[in-house]
Amino acid sequence: MRLLQAAGGAAITGAHAVASRVAPYRWLCLGIGVVGFVLDLVVKSAVIANLDPQHPISLLGGLVTLQLIRNPGAAFSMGENFTVLLTIIAIAALVAVLALVVPRIRHVGWAVTIGCLLAGIAGNLTDRLFRDPGPFRGHVVDFIQLPNFAIFNVADMFITAAAVIGIWLSMITQVSFNGTRLKEPVEASDV
Repeated sequence: MRLLQAAGGAAITGAHAVASRVAPYRWLCLGIGVVGFVLDLVVKSAVIANLDPQHPISLLGGLVTLQLIRNPGAAFSMGENFTVLLTIIAIAALVAVLALVVPRIRHVGWAVTIGCLLAGIAGNLTDRLFRDPGPFRGHVVDFIQLPNFAIFNVADMFITAAAVIGIWLSMITQVSFNGTRLKEPVEASDV
C-alpha cells in the first residue's frame, strides 16, 4: 500500500487512506445529484410559467411535443390512487441510496449512475411533497411527449440514464460499486 503523509510528515494509513480515495467518488455522485435536481426544478419552473396545458407545442415535425400535465401516478400514470404511498416509497429510496449506496461507491461509473438516480428521485419527490394538491399528494410535472410513449420530465430522464448506465456497468463491464470486477472475463485461450 502506498503511504500518504499528513501535515508534519505523519503517515496516513488505514481508514484515512481509504477515505481519501473514496471522497472524490462521493463528491462526484452528490454533485451530479444536486446539479440534476436543480436542473429539473429550473426546467419545471420554466415549463409551468410558459406552457399552456391546452396548447401543446410540437417540435421536430411532431417527434417531440411539449405538453404540460400534472401526473398523480408513477411511470405511465400507474398508481394514480396511491400518491401518498409513492411518496413514502420515494423518501425511503432516497434515504436508502444516500445511506447505503453512496458510501460504498468506489468507481466513477457508479458515481455517475447513482448521482443520476439521486437527481431523478429528488426531482419527482419534490413535486410530490410541495406541489398541489398538497404534501405527500402532489402531482409530478411532466411535459416531454414522444409519439406513442408516456409524457415525462427531466427527473425521469435522469432515472432512465441511471438504469441504462447501471445495466451497462453490471452486465457489460461487470464492475461493482467498489470498482472490483463482478467476474473475471473469459480468455480466448480458456475456451
